[in-house]
Amino acid sequence: MIRREINLIICAVQFLTRIPTPELKRFDPAWIQASARYYPMVGMLVGTLSAAVLWGASQLASPLVAALLSIAASMALTGCFHEDGLADCADGIGGGTTRERRLEIMKDSRLGTYGASVLFLNLMIRAACLATLIAVSPVLAAIAMICAQSFGRSAAVTAMTIMPYGGNPGMAKEGNPDRASAHNAIIAILIGIIPFVFLTPVMASTGLAVGMMVAAVPVLLAWKYLGGRTGDVLGAVEQCFEIGFLLALGAVIRL
Repeated sequence: MIRREINLIICAVQFLTRIPTPELKRFDPAWIQASARYYPMVGMLVGTLSAAVLWGASQLASPLVAALLSIAASMALTGCFHEDGLADCADGIGGGTTRERRLEIMKDSRLGTYGASVLFLNLMIRAACLATLIAVSPVLAAIAMICAQSFGRSAAVTAMTIMPYGGNPGMAKEGNPDRASAHNAIIAILIGIIPFVFLTPVMASTGLAVGMMVAAVPVLLAWKYLGGRTGDVLGAVEQCFEIGFLLALGAVIRL
């Protein structure tokens, strides 16, 4: 039992990041869906490593430079996995006129105007919000990055649980189109919320509320225009939660 859970954690790290891991022996394809419960744990790992870059850079450079370097670190660790999903989702939903055409565009590896614009705005908003937090407290900014990365994955697992599969067989990036179980979603939420104990109640509640509202945008759009989720949609959900969460914390600090 314990060995299986360790394998699921390793599977989650392999699926979501470029971080070297031990080789999985006797791999079971069902582990991809089962490992979803540990996606927030992977988010905590990526967030912690990126937060370390943020804190270190903040001691040597301006808040904006530190913010950009920390985001670059997170993108390097994940191979731009979630950013790619956000860009593909924007291209498909924004550029297609039918469900089939939207899915076709999302499968295309080329970056379109919608995807490029949304990706640029996403990176700039995250960098600006982190820079605002760094200017107040590098430690607070580091905690915020860990929280955003962690619960962003919880939001994606929740979307995976409640949404039907909207892609065509063989077109989505998910290994298995079946929904994640409610059990997985509950565990993912409980893990994802752990770093929030280091925030004040106002920051934690406001960040969660706004983050989930922004994360709901790609969920509703995908449900309307695709009929459900794809792997790209889940990446967009994760990124949108990060945007909403960081915007909310920046607003709380300003107020």
